[in-house]
This record gives sequence, C-alpha cells and structure tokens, in this order.
Amino acid sequence: MNCLFCKIINQEIPASIVYEDNSILAFEDVNPQAPVHILVIPKKHIATALDLSTEDNELIGQMYQVANGIAKDRKVADRGFRLVMNCNRDAGQTVFHVHLHLLGGRSMTWPPG
Repeated sequence: MNCLFCKIINQEIPASIVYEDNSILAFEDVNPQAPVHILVIPKKHIATALDLSTEDNELIGQMYQVANGIAKDRKVADRGFRLVMNCNRDAGQTVFHVHLHLLGGRSMTWPPG
C-alpha cells in the first residue's frame, strides 16, 4: 500500500507524534493552517468517510475523544477549535486515509472555504 499515513503508522516516514495508542495516532500537520493543527488518524486504513462501516463506529468515537484531549492539552478547548474530516478531492482530501484535522489557536471563519 502506498498510503502516506500508513507509512507514518509503520514508522517508515517520520512525524511529530503527539498521541499514540493501539488504534489511534495523532501528529502535527506538516503544513499547518492554524497555530494548532494536529491530524488524528485511525491505524486501520480506511480510505474515506464513505468507506466507514458500523464496525468503525467505536473507532471514530475514539478519534473524537483523542482530539478533545489534545485540544485540552494544547489549551485551545476553552476558546474553541475545529474538527474537520474531508471526504474526496472536491472537499480537499489529499491523503486517502480517514483523518480528523484539529485546528485551533486562532479565530475560524465561516464558510471555511
């Protein structure tokens, strides 16, 4: 598999990891769009949100819990933060491995782009 995030999970490509457990990995985005920009990914390869199944419900919930914990650790929870999961190219998905963007540390605008 030629998935960038799978290579990070397998330690074939370095990343600034901020959280890891048996099923989730979180690391700093290499092209941050906010002072805090963390990617939260499942270690299970799932290409897009459309590929999620009911068996992935707990995993996705865990991703949100990890993101919440990181937001608190990074001191952006009280002022607010954004969690984004893009699906397919027109939405901005460039790595086809499900992931949450945790963005914080600045005011966010709406619509997002």
